[in-house]
Amino acid sequence: MPLPLLSDLQAAIVDLDGTMVDTQGDFVVALNLTLAELALPGVDRAFVERTVGKGSEHLLRSTLAQVGGDAALYDAAWAAYQRHYLAINGQHSEVYPGVVEGLTRLRAAGLRLACLTNKPLGFARPLLAAKGLDGFFELAFGGDSFARKKPDPMPLVETCRALGTDPARTLMIGDSRNDAEAARGAGCPVVLLSYGYNHGEPVRAVPADGWFDRIDDLAQPLGLPG
Repeated sequence: MPLPLLSDLQAAIVDLDGTMVDTQGDFVVALNLTLAELALPGVDRAFVERTVGKGSEHLLRSTLAQVGGDAALYDAAWAAYQRHYLAINGQHSEVYPGVVEGLTRLRAAGLRLACLTNKPLGFARPLLAAKGLDGFFELAFGGDSFARKKPDPMPLVETCRALGTDPARTLMIGDSRNDAEAARGAGCPVVLLSYGYNHGEPVRAVPADGWFDRIDDLAQPLGLPG
């Protein structure tokens, strides 16, 4: 389906990791600090890149399996990971080019914005604040805000309900199949960014209403005012 024009939209829901902020460095550091504490071998950036996106619990369980750690270590690993991640949150991450410009134009055009991520909300809020992005969003929800995570459509349905917007008039902006499948299930249009974390799959192989290299590249197709 064609990308909707601004006149057809009420709001945009924006993913965080891999869409607004490159957080792979944070994940690598926090995971390796956790693994070292448990006397387990570390993981590299390539492993993190193909594993992130389905929530921190999935990332940690996948990491333990990758390094041969016993599943019984999960509770201790989770406690250590939370401690280490909060201590370094945002220190090894960067906002992608075009994000601030794109969000500024979306807000200026009158769209209401919400951030929806599979990252725990206790990690997401400090990261948005540290990167100066929190002021763009009237709502922020994490992977622990609802009973299910993306790619289940529930988080998008509930975010639209919280915004008071029609899903068909609420654009999802993400970077992965998780975002696209959740949006499709919720009845939201969806666009994907080319640079994010899509589990090793080319993002343009994922069905969506558009694929872009930067968030501010959305301005012209949406018909945003200059």
